[in-house]
Amino acid sequence: MKGWTTGLALLLASAAAAAELPLIDAHIHYSADAWEMLPPDAAIALLREAGLRRALVSSSSDDGTQKLYEAAPDLIVPELRPYRSRGELSTWMRDPTVVAHLEDRLRRFRYVGIGEFHVYGADADLPVVRRMVELARTHGLFLHAHSDADAVDRLFRQDPQARILWAHSGFDRPAGVRAMLQRHRHLWADLAFRSDHAPGGRLDPEWRALLEEFPERFMVGTDTFAPERWHYIGQHARWSRGWLAELPPALAERIAFRNAEALFGDFPAGRGR
Repeated sequence: MKGWTTGLALLLASAAAAAELPLIDAHIHYSADAWEMLPPDAAIALLREAGLRRALVSSSSDDGTQKLYEAAPDLIVPELRPYRSRGELSTWMRDPTVVAHLEDRLRRFRYVGIGEFHVYGADADLPVVRRMVELARTHGLFLHAHSDADAVDRLFRQDPQARILWAHSGFDRPAGVRAMLQRHRHLWADLAFRSDHAPGGRLDPEWRALLEEFPERFMVGTDTFAPERWHYIGQHARWSRGWLAELPPALAERIAFRNAEALFGDFPAGRGR
């Protein structure tokens, strides 16, 4: 009986710790259609209710990110998206005016990264993308790439010292993600909008092995790609804490918030631009 009681107590303690685990959400968008539906104060309230320590935010246009950062500089970590509107997702890499947009925003505001941007295969070698990589290097920013493995490889060939956050872990299987992490020591991966690593709420053994092999390279994210996704932020945080509770506490903390903190560096929470 004593052993059973002790085991139950440990289980309850673990569940309580998981429920309180701080999270940094490394994949949030607050684009024009979102701020029309959800004012900044309401958006910030949803992030805080989810128990988020920080949130990495990008937007189409960047005005959305600036609205949230102005409202809660202690919570919002801004990154600069190349898109001035949603319609540029598939055209930005061939539009030279994007370069002027990036240069202007980088002069006016502070960011930790450039992205999330979509680019695939040989398009990563186009002049606009090359200039973006140069700007990231000049300003000490990481790149948040929604890309296939080929495009990520090409970005690293342009700048072997680049830091890249691979959105959605490339939607690749564990073996493919492992190969990329082995090849590129400055590659991190967010787990946004991936349920395959924790089907049915349980951590997949292949993914568990990968997380344990690369404990410093993963972080969680929601991906509010559509306005209604904002109302899933709290639910996603609870789900994330659930599967993170299956991991050793030190590893769970790394994925929950410490890896993101390391990537963001000393970006000044709560300070002006």
